[in-house]
Amino acid sequence: MGSYYLAKLIQEGEHQQQDFKYCISDSKKIAKSLVAFANTDGGRLLIGVKDNGNIVGVQSEEEYYMVEAAAKVFSKPQIDFTTRQHQAEGKTVLEVTIESSQNKPHFAKTEEGKWLAYFRMKDENKLANKVMIEVWRKQKRKQGILLHYSKKEQLLLDLLEKSGSISQSAFSKQACITYRESVRILSDLIVLGVLEINTEDDKIRYVISEDFDREEWDTKNPS
Repeated sequence: MGSYYLAKLIQEGEHQQQDFKYCISDSKKIAKSLVAFANTDGGRLLIGVKDNGNIVGVQSEEEYYMVEAAAKVFSKPQIDFTTRQHQAEGKTVLEVTIESSQNKPHFAKTEEGKWLAYFRMKDENKLANKVMIEVWRKQKRKQGILLHYSKKEQLLLDLLEKSGSISQSAFSKQACITYRESVRILSDLIVLGVLEINTEDDKIRYVISEDFDREEWDTKNPS
């Protein structure tokens, strides 16, 4: 049963919610993966499995303590995780499961001592930008977003209706506003469900949500 379950997981390959690790030599590198899963949709690490799916096995007790250090020492806030051991081909594979966190954003400590946030995109851990971090922070707050629907927000929606998507730097430039103000406007509109983050083509861009009704919005939010 256990080996069949493991074989099925390995057959899936690496994806948005699964990552293979040959071994753990550095808790900081594992913290990056834990943070990316916690900040996105959750996921699992299969430790003792090569990128090509071959099982090499691990010393599960040592690996557990490395994961624990990654989750508690090199992740901020700390990340909860659960583990299971699987036996296959006479070897041990450690499965580490991380839920999507209610306490985002999480940051991982780098080799240089910096704390950076990551998100999971397909089978890769990507550096989160300031807009994402602000969205996570605002979603965690109990009070709602008070949005002043100004000409800047109208311009953003006009630009998006024409082009379909926009980057943060392009919006900042075309609206003649500061980086900080563009972050505030984009993150507010994402939290309100007006915009969505699009990470296709390896770029972070912003698009109008499919269920957003501009006409209704303009009526409710006269400038």
